[in-house]
Amino acid sequence: MIDYSKLTKHLPENVYCQILDVVIKYKINTPLRLAHFLAQCHHESAGFKLVEENLNYSAEGLLKTFKKYFTQEQANEYVHNKVKIASRVYANRMGNGDEASQDGWLYRGRGYIQLTGKDNYAALNDQLPGDILKNPDLVATRYPMLSAAWFWDHNNINDLCDNGNVIDVTKRVNGGLNGVDDRWDLFAHYYDILKNV
Repeated sequence: MIDYSKLTKHLPENVYCQILDVVIKYKINTPLRLAHFLAQCHHESAGFKLVEENLNYSAEGLLKTFKKYFTQEQANEYVHNKVKIASRVYANRMGNGDEASQDGWLYRGRGYIQLTGKDNYAALNDQLPGDILKNPDLVATRYPMLSAAWFWDHNNINDLCDNGNVIDVTKRVNGGLNGVDDRWDLFAHYYDILKNV
């Protein structure tokens, strides 16, 4: 049993209200699972402030973050052009079309876990009353927490949480270990709040 009221002092009110709507539906229903979930959402959304992926990269940032997609010359051409950057780095994967289709931009990361790719948007779309394939901004404006919880469930992350390993959870959420130290700290913070019922 979780005493959700303990979170009221630690989360923005709108985030707290959204959590109550998804934890039961997606079985994020133990202190361990919820601590992992909140830590990952907190990190991915910069403290529940960002609900859309920041794709405003300098040439140096592109070469550091997306080095397999850009030469120095290409990075100089794409610098600070969010539409072109997303269209290139997310082209021909996750159900997206080629770069010219601009699917990468249309289905860029949104929500508290940065749902990305047309395949993910299409699968989530089947669970919602609105059409997020036609209006993907709904993931950021209406469904930032629900999309995160759906992604969590769809990728069986609760199973990883039950083992308590932030490394494995981070790999499943992020695809790598970006910000893993912060995720550990956030997990410890939320688990400390939730563990004593």
